Amino acid sequence: MALDSELAKAYRSHLISERNLSENSIRAYLADLESLLLHINQLGVSEFAQLELNHIRSWLANLSSKGAARSSITRRVVSIRAFTYWGARSGWLSRDIGKDLIAPKPERSLPDVLDIESAALAIKALEVRAQEEESASSLRDLALVEVLYGSGIRISELVGLDLGDIDRQRSTIKVMGKGSKERIVPIGQPALTAVDNWINN
Repeated sequence: MALDSELAKAYRSHLISERNLSENSIRAYLADLESLLLHINQLGVSEFAQLELNHIRSWLANLSSKGAARSSITRRVVSIRAFTYWGARSGWLSRDIGKDLIAPKPERSLPDVLDIESAALAIKALEVRAQEEESASSLRDLALVEVLYGSGIRISELVGLDLGDIDRQRSTIKVMGKGSKERIVPIGQPALTAVDNWINN
């Protein structure tokens, strides 16, 4: 099987006429098809009708072992699903084997974290603003940032805080985390002072 085969030509015609895809998308779909065909040829599969789900999984595993990102694997899963769906409808396959393909879960990137110097500069700027303006909003902003930095809680947890959640004697705050799980978090004195200044002013 090759990309210039009758099968590939028919699929290209389908992509152009029925799916109304851009030229870049068509090239990507055909490149995925060519990659799959080369792989299954190496496995000894010479006819498209012999294609099985395990052949496709083997191809995807091979791509992953060569360093392909999860997002790239997911795109190829979508591409081959479209291909096998068309193949089954067009009679090239006895059934749509690609529908059982499961795309990998997307990678969860870690959130960016401020370094100590950047955090200190941000707090200093808010302190200067609070001293110059002496407004409730500037004191509030300083208190919010101090609590975030001084406790390490999430913003979603911060917005759910009540004043009663602060235990000044123990220097802790009670937060409601993911899954409505309550936890006690230590908090620094600068944050407590900033909160008191905001409340008292």
